[in-house]
Amino acid sequence: MAGAGERVMVWSHVGLNCTDQKTTEEFYTRYFGFSRARVVDLGESQIVFLRKGDAYLELFAAGTAAARPGQDDGPQAPGRMRHLAFQTDSVDAFLAELGDAAEVTLGPLDFDDFICGWRTVWVRDPDGVIVEVSQGFEDDRSHDKDGA
Repeated sequence: MAGAGERVMVWSHVGLNCTDQKTTEEFYTRYFGFSRARVVDLGESQIVFLRKGDAYLELFAAGTAAARPGQDDGPQAPGRMRHLAFQTDSVDAFLAELGDAAEVTLGPLDFDDFICGWRTVWVRDPDGVIVEVSQGFEDDRSHDKDGA
């Protein structure tokens, strides 16, 4: 809670440009547990907000500019989002459910050298956005609350 004179700042959402908003909405609702929270009617187009807990995705109709899809774990150029990331209790169960609905771009990889049981896979969503799905990641509790 913010004290007197302090400004409150909380996570809001990620905006995604979609080739087909319906396809993208179905992907994130089916495989990631999001549900429709709001639709903003803009006349000839709309903005769809999806929600899961405190996380939102804002889906826009894409413009006409061609984009190159990300590779591996996502674009590495400055100013570009590298990937979205989600946690699961089983990467293998997620992949079994996903089937051929999305291309695996990297992994699954095991990172036991860093955290025992940490396993991650990266997939491409219907619009080419790279999505990381991990199991077993834990914070390093040796850092103070500010991450120093």
